[in-house]
Amino acid sequence: MNGNLPSSARDKTLFTPGPLTTSLSVKQEMLRDAGSWHYEFNEQVRQIREDLLSIAKVSKDSGFECVLMQGSGSFGVEAAISTVTPRGGKILIPNNGAYGDRMVKMARQSSIDFHELKYAENEKATPEDIRKALEDDPAITTVAVVHCETTTGILNPIEDIGPVVKAAGRTYIVDAMSSFGAVPIDFEKAGIDTLISSANKCLEGVPGFSFVILKRSVLEASEGNSRSLCLDLVDQWKTFESRGQFRYTPPTHSLLAFRKALEEFRNEGGVEGRSQRYKSNYETLMAGMKELGFEAYLPIEKQAYIINSFYFPEHENFDFKVFYRHLADRNLIIYPGKLTEVNCFRIGSIGRIFPADVEALIAAIRVALTKMNIPLPLAPIQSK
Repeated sequence: MNGNLPSSARDKTLFTPGPLTTSLSVKQEMLRDAGSWHYEFNEQVRQIREDLLSIAKVSKDSGFECVLMQGSGSFGVEAAISTVTPRGGKILIPNNGAYGDRMVKMARQSSIDFHELKYAENEKATPEDIRKALEDDPAITTVAVVHCETTTGILNPIEDIGPVVKAAGRTYIVDAMSSFGAVPIDFEKAGIDTLISSANKCLEGVPGFSFVILKRSVLEASEGNSRSLCLDLVDQWKTFESRGQFRYTPPTHSLLAFRKALEEFRNEGGVEGRSQRYKSNYETLMAGMKELGFEAYLPIEKQAYIINSFYFPEHENFDFKVFYRHLADRNLIIYPGKLTEVNCFRIGSIGRIFPADVEALIAAIRVALTKMNIPLPLAPIQSK
């Protein structure tokens, strides 16, 4: 089936955590204009909301709603934190990377009381730590966890953490930005109350909006909580329900492109089909990087097949900017690292890319290192 998927346009190939390489057919959908209040466009918005619930394997009948929010994934996360956390409430944030850090900043900016559980960037959040924090502090009302922390690619155990949160009677928020649509997520098993993701991640749309899937009961209980006018999920939801429209100007072109992205997602076999392609990309990447002598930052049991971090080679000729430029000149884009204490770079396995694209990247990395006079395979890292 994958061999018949639409190819990407002749842009640079993005090996990043998002925005991602998208299909030509998705891009072409943005060549049309749409009236933001027109009934045809509103019907497409309604269908997108319904399709996203279906991908999550929940529905309005089972008590869930989908609220679209203009802006990037971070807008959706801030909307969820600032709307779902009660006035006078307190949020617990396990933090093992840049996006946990961002949640902490959001809480601070919104004057929400918070407790940060700080982890090393190569350590997963644990249910035991969260259980203790909830037992020790009855003021905590809400727990917010990043699923795939793309700082490193580590996957936090949301389905193990959720039952702890539920047993303690707290509300559970999951940032599934770079996992939704490619990593199976069981809402019931994980006890998820609120989940946030974005159009331009594993569903392979373009940037422009995020979405929040959450229990209707949580929405209804959150009225009046929002610390922001524009990021008020309750008001946005009520406007969708009463008028079928966004409150304020929607990203019309991104939404049109997303309808095509969802069609391609279904044609690939949904979460199962997409995860299989991404796993194939990941396996090709790890085998190729190992052959070159690169070492992954995370041990294999902590890695997700979304994005992975690799140590810089310990060679005097290695300069990441030069290395990056060699790859970019061949239309291949990787990502710099976000680690605070270790020199790493990142390579993603998601987006409209295939194992052949990953093989082309590995070949280009080999050429780049040769041009930089760095012998292969690389010498083992001594300073880990």
